[in-house]
Amino acid sequence: MAQQAIFITGGASGIGRAVALLFAQRGWRVGLADVNAAGLAETQALLPEGTTTTHLLDVRDREQWTAALAGFAEASGGRMDVLFNNAGIGTSGPFASATPAELERCNAVNFMGVVHGAHAGFALLAATPGSAMLITSSAAGIYGTAGAAIYSATKFAVRGLAEALDGEWAAAGIRVRTLMPSFIDTPLLDQPTGGSNQLIRENVRRAGLEISPVGDVAEAAWAAVHGSALHTRVGKTARKLWFAARWMPGAVRKQGQRSRLGRR
Repeated sequence: MAQQAIFITGGASGIGRAVALLFAQRGWRVGLADVNAAGLAETQALLPEGTTTTHLLDVRDREQWTAALAGFAEASGGRMDVLFNNAGIGTSGPFASATPAELERCNAVNFMGVVHGAHAGFALLAATPGSAMLITSSAAGIYGTAGAAIYSATKFAVRGLAEALDGEWAAAGIRVRTLMPSFIDTPLLDQPTGGSNQLIRENVRRAGLEISPVGDVAEAAWAAVHGSALHTRVGKTARKLWFAARWMPGAVRKQGQRSRLGRR
């Protein structure tokens, strides 16, 4: 049997790197994709020699998707057991103060990047028995996050896309899953909160919320593609928010009116 293979966008750092390490340790071939060539090389150096390919990829560009997946398929023997649509950017700050370019870039990377990946990757997934597409959504895709409106909207969008495609692609034998992390220890937390010079990490700690190790997300990714749950929440905050949004939406709404924290 050919070696199982996973293609990971955003593989140069953070969640993508952690997932690459875990799957490689468990015997998988890994395709790493990112716009950050130096970061790709750093991640590849951490993986077993000969088990990894790297692919420069701007997920906003459909032609780059086609080329990257073709190169990956050549190395993997024509199989892709998991397509991990993970690449994303974080944004925060008042929606009305954002520039149109900022809004468009967030949507292009976080949502349309996933759309392009799903569309370009379907044939390879369909040719691989038991395959899955995994998408990084967010706890911000559980309930709209004040202070991160466009980011939250993109995470709702990929959640809806996953739910639709999980039904549509079942006949092709492809499972679709999402990860919904809350606050994860990645470089995204070291960005300023919109409209201030304070880092998101500082605000999270001040609010008394937990920051989960990135390794927890990697384990959740493994469980997601091997399990039956459509959405996998990662971290106490995400699990509590999922419960509250379902059973106490009024309380969540009031909290959103009082708080403005970026969420990943």
